Amino acid sequence: MMVETEGGPSGPATPAATRCGFVALIGAPNVGKSTLVNALVGSKVTIVSRKVQTTRALIRGIVVENNAQIILVDTPGIFAPRRRLDRAMVSTAWSGAHDADIVCVLLDARAGIDDEADAILNRLEAVAHPKILVINKIDLVPREKLLALTQAANQRLSFQQTFMVSALSGDGVDDLRRALAAAVPEGPFHYPEDQMSDAPLRHLAAEITREKIYRSLHQELPYQSTVETESWTERKDGSVRIEQTIYVERESQRKIVLGKGGATIKAIGAEARKEIAEIVGQPVHLFLFVKVREGWGDDPERFREMGLEFPKE
Repeated sequence: MMVETEGGPSGPATPAATRCGFVALIGAPNVGKSTLVNALVGSKVTIVSRKVQTTRALIRGIVVENNAQIILVDTPGIFAPRRRLDRAMVSTAWSGAHDADIVCVLLDARAGIDDEADAILNRLEAVAHPKILVINKIDLVPREKLLALTQAANQRLSFQQTFMVSALSGDGVDDLRRALAAAVPEGPFHYPEDQMSDAPLRHLAAEITREKIYRSLHQELPYQSTVETESWTERKDGSVRIEQTIYVERESQRKIVLGKGGATIKAIGAEARKEIAEIVGQPVHLFLFVKVREGWGDDPERFREMGLEFPKE
């Protein structure tokens, strides 16, 4: 709630304008992105996908700091793009995600600028978004090494600010949170505060189910499916009821996902339900539906719903 104070001779004081923006997180595996998200958000709402190709532009957490709403977006891994969706995923990663306002680059203080970090810094040279450098795991290395790493990274790229944090202990995280809140642009909140808790989880639950489909059917159904969480209902008994729709492009693909006698969809649902329940920390009732949506892979609206920019070619 915002309280307006009484003003002086010039009249009532104007409440501080709200700010809201997307912050894309970029970093090599094991750099501590998930731990940092949890520290910024204050609750566990993130997982690490085991296959880089299965992560599209995904909301990992929503932070409210004073009058600002910060939407943290994880970015997909980089791989050789083949289809339109693949190209969109790669384009999204290095454009700072479709709607990102700021790119937050994470480096592991112990690893320094290794081969993976070097490749990331090279690719980021072409990204026009404002960049913030976050050096994580600072409690594990001497101060001299931190200063040298900071200098080396800033010589490579023009970072607006540099932060040294320990996501695990929380050291430096408050300063980073305040800086992100000040850096996102003025504008209304994208998510009402009473919906913030399940917004990232809806995306996360859809990605978990899609990963199970990929793991079960990657040879028969390479990337030609998407999952949307249609409803998320908290029940009085402490469980949550989730309804998801799996969209495929052709009837033949729908039959593959269902499997003989529905065996495949049951197995996918059981695996997804178990993992979602572990993430949300409560019993989950998961209901999956499979529908044909012809040409979804060439539909710009579907890409926008996933937070991806639609490639024209």
